[in-house]
Amino acid sequence: MAYKTLMTVVTDPALAEGPLAQGVAMARAEDAHLEVACFGVDRTQTGYYYAGANAMILQETLARAQKEAEAAAEHVRGTLAGSDVRWNVETGVAQLADIGRSVAAHARFSDLVILPKPYGEGHGAELEPIIEGALFDGRVPVMVLPDGYDARLQPRRVMIGWDESAEALSAVRAALPILTRAEAVHVVVVDPPAHGANRSDPGGMLSQFLARHGVKVEIDVLAKTLPRISDVLARHAGDIEADLIVMGAYGHSRFREAIMGGATRNMLESTSVPLVMSH
Repeated sequence: MAYKTLMTVVTDPALAEGPLAQGVAMARAEDAHLEVACFGVDRTQTGYYYAGANAMILQETLARAQKEAEAAAEHVRGTLAGSDVRWNVETGVAQLADIGRSVAAHARFSDLVILPKPYGEGHGAELEPIIEGALFDGRVPVMVLPDGYDARLQPRRVMIGWDESAEALSAVRAALPILTRAEAVHVVVVDPPAHGANRSDPGGMLSQFLARHGVKVEIDVLAKTLPRISDVLARHAGDIEADLIVMGAYGHSRFREAIMGGATRNMLESTSVPLVMSH
């Protein structure tokens, strides 16, 4: 498996540098195509306007969003103009409440979507539904980059958050092109169950699977010594100097909208290294 179609989404040029640089680096290494979707966001909420509101007001919000999309696309074209990889840029307008579905429609035929961290100062409210749309509706693995991340061609040391779930296994499969090239891969199990088929060898079957792909793998079994599992994972990532974390993404449906679960959100809020996540 290789990444042949990479994608990123730009709504704010100020946050585009990291994903674009990472996309170019990976596209060059994988001989892949980089697709960039630039969205202008209509941030007015459904029902915001009173009945009979002037159509000019509605048109103004759409025109403003279209200008934002064109400005983002111009920035991206200027950034990618000198690169030696194949790329294309598309523009679109979406309401804040519907941008996840728009992203999913673009992302579903990609191998990997590269996005900025959704939380933090100066990060727009649209970044969370963009990630949710790619993960839950588009069913595409996502690489999330922390603020200020310098593009790296290949992580040396990768940590896998392993809980035997389908989501975690999906993330591992999605990250195989990265895992097979890493110098070391740590399968991290936090408080493995005392009962079950794998109680005597937590992470053993996954390690066997990875070893057959040529991955240099180790198993780290940890106790839950902090209130949240995400805190344990983040601390261990620092201890082993991990360059990348691979983990499943969890969520549930509420009013037909994907809401990221606690562990997923916590990792996205606190991570200082890139994440590869899959649902």
